[in-house]
Amino acid sequence: MKIIKLQNEEIARIVSDEVSIKDTQTLLDIVMGVQYETGYRQIIVDKATILEAFFDLKTKLLGEAFQKLVIYQQRLAIIGDYSSYVSKSWQDYMFESNKGNNVYFVATELEAVEKLKR
Repeated sequence: MKIIKLQNEEIARIVSDEVSIKDTQTLLDIVMGVQYETGYRQIIVDKATILEAFFDLKTKLLGEAFQKLVIYQQRLAIIGDYSSYVSKSWQDYMFESNKGNNVYFVATELEAVEKLKR
């Protein structure tokens, strides 16, 4: 885990070379583990650490996981390339999520920090 320090807050950046988020429970285990260890409620992860099935809206994994994040007042930014997801439903989902306050789909760590520091 890497810590990104801002003026008034800190953000945890999960660093991993493998797919470590395979379902809703593993996502919750990771974010709640970070909160327990550090007290941080703002987390950045790389898209590559999340099972690809999460990004298929038909599986409902994203919606289920993100609903839990909202309940537990966690904020998450996922860094990655989303250009291969071209369906209108995916684009709408990402657009609405990025307008909200809990989960963001961004391309860079800088964008993630900008979204989470608001």
